[in-house]
Amino acid sequence: MSDLLDRLRGRGWRLTAQRRVVAEVLDGDHVHYTADEVHAKAAELLPEISRATVYNTLGEMVSLGEVLEVSTDGRAKRYDPNAHHAHQHLVCSRCGTIRDVHPSGDLLAGLPAEQRFGFQVSAVEVTYRGLCPGCAAG
Repeated sequence: MSDLLDRLRGRGWRLTAQRRVVAEVLDGDHVHYTADEVHAKAAELLPEISRATVYNTLGEMVSLGEVLEVSTDGRAKRYDPNAHHAHQHLVCSRCGTIRDVHPSGDLLAGLPAEQRFGFQVSAVEVTYRGLCPGCAAG
């Protein structure tokens, strides 16, 4: 499970009912919802929540560095609460399902200094693509 709600509390971020519901929707493993999916799930818990509130809350969480914005292949942005645990993504190239994966080892260990072109690398993003079991079976 993600620790998003605890992280937001620890920052002293004012948790209104709307913000709390958005954070609760995003809590869990392998969560990568679009803003519209977050809104639909949040509205089940708090019917009066507006789409604008959800978009603004997601934007604030991204700005705080507590939620990652994940874009794949021109599809709608997805929001990942697993912002503080190094991981990569496995994406189904047919349906767009996303799963977090945690490969072992240093991804830069095999990259010689001359192939880094003088860059001081601060982050690595790797996306594995393939078909999920549902798409592969169909």
